[in-house]
Amino acid sequence: MNKRKVFLWSIVVALGGFLFGFDTAVISGAEQSIQDYWSLSSIEHGLTVSIALIGTVIGSLVGSIPCERIGRRNTLLLIAAIYLVSSLGTAFATNWHVFLLFRFLGGLGVGASSVTAPVYISEIAPAEKRGRLVALFQFNIVLGILLSYFSNYLIGQEGETAWRWMLGVQAFPSLLFLILLQLVPESPRWLILRKGKVEEATAVLKIIMPVGYEEEIAQIKNSTQAQNGAGDVNQLLTRKYRVPVFLAIAFAVFNQVSGINAIIYYAPRIFEMTGLGRASSLLSTVGIGIVNFIFTLIAINFIDKIGRKTLMLIGSIGLISTLGLVAQAFYTQNFNGWAVTIYLLVYIAFFAFSQGAVIWVFIAEIFPNQVRAKGQTLGSFTHWIMAAIIAFSFPMLAERLGGGNTFLFFSVMMVLQLLFVWKLMPETKGQSLEQIEKTLIIH
Repeated sequence: MNKRKVFLWSIVVALGGFLFGFDTAVISGAEQSIQDYWSLSSIEHGLTVSIALIGTVIGSLVGSIPCERIGRRNTLLLIAAIYLVSSLGTAFATNWHVFLLFRFLGGLGVGASSVTAPVYISEIAPAEKRGRLVALFQFNIVLGILLSYFSNYLIGQEGETAWRWMLGVQAFPSLLFLILLQLVPESPRWLILRKGKVEEATAVLKIIMPVGYEEEIAQIKNSTQAQNGAGDVNQLLTRKYRVPVFLAIAFAVFNQVSGINAIIYYAPRIFEMTGLGRASSLLSTVGIGIVNFIFTLIAINFIDKIGRKTLMLIGSIGLISTLGLVAQAFYTQNFNGWAVTIYLLVYIAFFAFSQGAVIWVFIAEIFPNQVRAKGQTLGSFTHWIMAAIIAFSFPMLAERLGGGNTFLFFSVMMVLQLLFVWKLMPETKGQSLEQIEKTLIIH
């Protein structure tokens, strides 16, 4: 394997994850200023925060269409352009409705990116490195989140229109992503499956694995023949694919009912609920980004060694404990010594080490070649529809139910996740995509 080139391609494509994370989290530092700037009601405010997630849901739902028709690489180029236009549009928005339109557009980019980037990386990565390389996407997501928090902290001190700069700086990495994608080839599996361009695919596979590329091509061709046109979305929902469909949906649902996006989107507000000032809240949010980054990096080094399932078991236990402690702190109003800040930092560590690092790897590898993009779409769509629901409802839930009941609900959901991982989640480390296909498909 030409390790340097494959790693370079993966890093470039994973920049879509960086923009995904930046776009997702940057609103946390701007949302209160935007509410004040346009005098938004609580419902309008909830829509302002969640509109990008609505776009993400739609982007994830339709992301497989260009991914299959025009290719993984061309779809990524389209996504980069969307990110660029969205960041400039939100920064220069002249009214609330224009702002909503461009935030929605950015959401489309995030949703399509969550389908296309993991699929691309999983299709160029050798089996023994696939977990680490696909996890680069998640690594870049948390790097984007971290830098957006840090950027918000620095820019947030600059006045009432600072939110425009918070959102506008994303134009720079968007342009870089668009330029660097010129270095990336098309997925060899897509070239064979959709275009029949075996010679072009062979040239790419020779770079990926100079020894054994012939066997890899043979496995891809055999997989294509065995599926016999299984790319239709209705085929994905048949009994044959029941197991990977269930796993993808369950995994995506549990990812969101952990409360992660409520915390990512509303971190400064949550900290202010505990009595911290505005500046301290933004600084605490930077701490969340740093912990998220560090433990995602640690997880990347373990995901191909101890496996996806072990990471999930460890993470589930940690999430149950930390969410329970946050709930207890709200019930007792025990906020002395920044207790909730500490609990949430530990929570983020466990999430990053498990769900955060595993989700995009696991969903990208459990579906057969012919339906991988559509399977990724299903998992991503489920993930984002749940994220939109939680982001939209969290301010109202926290106001009406209180922080204690809200975080207790998240903790109980993680108990169910622990049972799911323990009893039902298969281990996929070290297996080729075609080997995983044989174990999960009902013949």
